[in-house]
Amino acid sequence: MSAVVTPLARAINAGLRAAMDRDDSVLLMGEDIGPLGGVFRVTDGLQETFGEDRVVDTPLAESGIVGTAIGLAFAGYRPVCEIQFEGFVFPAFDQITTQLAKLSYRSQGGLSVPVVVRMPYGGGIGAIEHHSESPEAYFAHTAGLRVVSPATAADGYTMIQQAIASPDPVIFLEPKSRYWDKAEVDEATAPDLSDAGLTTGLHAARTVRRGGDVTVAGYGPTVKTMLAAAEVAAGEGTELEVIDLRSISPLDVDTVAASVERTGRLVVVHEAPVFFGPGAELAARITERCFYHLEAPVLRVGGYHTPYPASKHEEHYLPGLDRVLDAVDRTLTY
Repeated sequence: MSAVVTPLARAINAGLRAAMDRDDSVLLMGEDIGPLGGVFRVTDGLQETFGEDRVVDTPLAESGIVGTAIGLAFAGYRPVCEIQFEGFVFPAFDQITTQLAKLSYRSQGGLSVPVVVRMPYGGGIGAIEHHSESPEAYFAHTAGLRVVSPATAADGYTMIQQAIASPDPVIFLEPKSRYWDKAEVDEATAPDLSDAGLTTGLHAARTVRRGGDVTVAGYGPTVKTMLAAAEVAAGEGTELEVIDLRSISPLDVDTVAASVERTGRLVVVHEAPVFFGPGAELAARITERCFYHLEAPVLRVGGYHTPYPASKHEEHYLPGLDRVLDAVDRTLTY
């Protein structure tokens, strides 16, 4: 099969299908993921193919979904849990942060808990309360969890398979506003599922546009925004180097540092609130690593330190094109 153009949602569906074809121990759990195919139809058709024992429609009980997945992982399965919206994950927060994240450490590596928790996250779709949050900092702060987010269909296809192959629990954040953005996906090429492949694939940042004036780094839904900003900036004579972090925990600091050593400037972009957000960690590490290369302070663009607003106001909350370009202008004035 040659590469096909497909939306991110369909690419993740294809990745789930490939993982289930490859390994009978992979099973899916979540609310309405069977005949309905999930709210965003990411699991569409999978129950029809693999049956109700491997694509399990669960009760509306997120703590029960993740708790059951932990037990199944002990029994040798590789469960993939779907949380309908990121704002619904908090009933399962205790299971994720105090059990799932810590069991391997508690057992000195004797227990492996290969559970993937999938959830659509972020804003931009005009949703109601509790349907547009970006809670990644909670999970990145918790040792024992891998936290990743694909920005493209190609990454959605490969990264979900790598997440399922990981021996550690993975929080897999899917930018819902990008679910229907299309790109080429090569389903004929199997991703590298080795330990080395997880390091160089699942957790490696990717430079998606070269430039020499300012490094702009982000992940998930903001990658498209950063690329749009780079196009506008280029028309004004400023070349942005755009980096898709892809992994939030662990962070690929080396790739960003190598870029900043050339550009001397960094702007970090994410939809999560800037206050204690993931960008703060990257800013601190780059300041430590690249202090003598920096020509300006590291700037951050993100959500405000408020609850996510009503949908008619979200365009003012989210880091759009103008706010990214404003940060670029500010870092060039130092």
